[in-house]
Amino acid sequence: MVVMDGIIMGPRHCAYENCDNSLENERTGVFCMYHQAMRGHICHIKLCNNLKEQNSKTCINHQSQWCNHLVRFERVDWLPRINQQVMPHDDAPAPHEEQNHYFTARRFYCVETLCAPCGAVIAWTKFTKSEGPGNIMRFLDHVYPTLESHPSYVCIDKACVVLKNAVLNGAWRIWSLTTRFIVDSYHYINHRTTDYTCRKWCNPAPLNGSAPNLVVVENDIHGRPHYKRAFNTQACEQLNAWLGGFQNMLNRMTVINFNWTIHALLFIHTQKVIKKQLERNNITQDDEDIIEDNSDNSDVEEEEEAEDIYDREEAADKYDREEDEGIADYGLDIDV
Repeated sequence: MVVMDGIIMGPRHCAYENCDNSLENERTGVFCMYHQAMRGHICHIKLCNNLKEQNSKTCINHQSQWCNHLVRFERVDWLPRINQQVMPHDDAPAPHEEQNHYFTARRFYCVETLCAPCGAVIAWTKFTKSEGPGNIMRFLDHVYPTLESHPSYVCIDKACVVLKNAVLNGAWRIWSLTTRFIVDSYHYINHRTTDYTCRKWCNPAPLNGSAPNLVVVENDIHGRPHYKRAFNTQACEQLNAWLGGFQNMLNRMTVINFNWTIHALLFIHTQKVIKKQLERNNITQDDEDIIEDNSDNSDVEEEEEAEDIYDREEAADKYDREEDEGIADYGLDIDV
C-alpha cells in the first residue's frame, strides 16, 4: 500500500502559459530567462505586442489596467505585507479565472507526496495548477511504470474521483489488474453515502471480505475480538502537518532552492521513520531473545530436575536390591 496527499505550498515560477521555470528576477520579475528575453520588453497584456512604457509593464494603450493593478495589489514599502489567505486543501477548488495579463508571477499549487503507511516518503512532485485526477494518474504512472511495480492499494482522499477519471480515460484497464484505489479513513466519513462507486470500491475497511488485507482482528484488554484497520492511511496527513511548519520559509524560495530544501526535509523525515522502525524492531527482538533465554533456562532446569529424580530413583532401586540380598548398608560395617 502507498498513501498520497498534497499540501498547498510552492515557489513562484514563470507567468507564461505552461512554463514552470525559475524566475530570472526573483524579487520583481514575472518571466523566466527565456520568456523575459522574448516578452520582457513588450506590453504584459496578452495578445499585445506593443513596446511597454518606461517604469511600467504595459504600453500606453493599457496604462489604465496597469494602474488598476497597482491600486489593488501593489503595497507601499513602509506598510507590512498582509498574509494571503490560502484555500484549505480539502475544500473544493475555486473556478480558475484565466488572467489576460502577465503582471504577476504564478505559484505552484501544491506539493504531492507518496508515502508508505509507516511514513517513509517514496516520491514527491509539484503540481502547477491543481491536484486533479489527471495529474495524480500521471504522477503514479511516472513512479510505477510497470505492472510489476504497481502497489496493491493506493490510498488518497479523492480516490473515488481518481477511479472514475481512470475508467473514463482508459487507464483503469491497466491499473485494475494490480491495484485498488481507496479513500483514507479520515475523508471517507465525509464522502456521500449515496455515492455507490465510493462505497463499493473505495472503502478503506470493508467488512464483507472483499479486501481481507485491509482489516485484521485484534483482541482488546478483556480478550474480546474486534476489527482494526491493518494500515495507517493518515501517513501523508501526518507528514503534511510537519511540513506545514516550513511553509512560510519555503514559499519565499526560488524553484531550485525549494526543490533542494523540500527534498532534504523529506529525506530527513524518512531517515527518522526508518530509525524509529529499526529501534522498535530491535526492542521486539530483544524481548524475543529474553523470552528465548528464559525458555532455555527453564529447559535446563527441567533437565537437571529430571536427572536428579532419575538419580534418586536409581539409588532407591539399588538400595532395594541390596536389601533383598541382605547386604544393605545402614552405616555399619557388617561381615556376612
